[in-house]
Amino acid sequence: MSDGSDAGAVRMMAEAYTAAWNSGSPDVVASFYTEDGQIVINCGQPWQGRAGVASMAAGFFTDVPDLLLTGDDVRCAGTHAVYAWTFTGRDAKTGSALRVSGWEEWELNAELKVQASRGWFDADDCARQVEGG
Repeated sequence: MSDGSDAGAVRMMAEAYTAAWNSGSPDVVASFYTEDGQIVINCGQPWQGRAGVASMAAGFFTDVPDLLLTGDDVRCAGTHAVYAWTFTGRDAKTGSALRVSGWEEWELNAELKVQASRGWFDADDCARQVEGG
């Protein structure tokens, strides 16, 4: 994935990944991962396999049922990519408006499926927003 066309393919994949999140379907989000893919968020426990990734996405959809994701940027270097994003919505319990930005660092395979993702966002800021701050 070193030439421009491959970077373009990764950008197209990232746009489709954004649409998957906006579909509200955990299984559609998980379909972007390899069968044994995984995601770790903020150095937490990994969600492994497509079922694990779907569980992670379902948690976000439960907490923020009107979640709207925007893809902010994509950077590529070989089989690695960084996908920067922002989500908005309202917390399901408090009703507080949320605007959270972060990114995922992807290890991609030849079919542009995510083998491993390390996701990052400011959890303290998110918690303040959930409480209405």
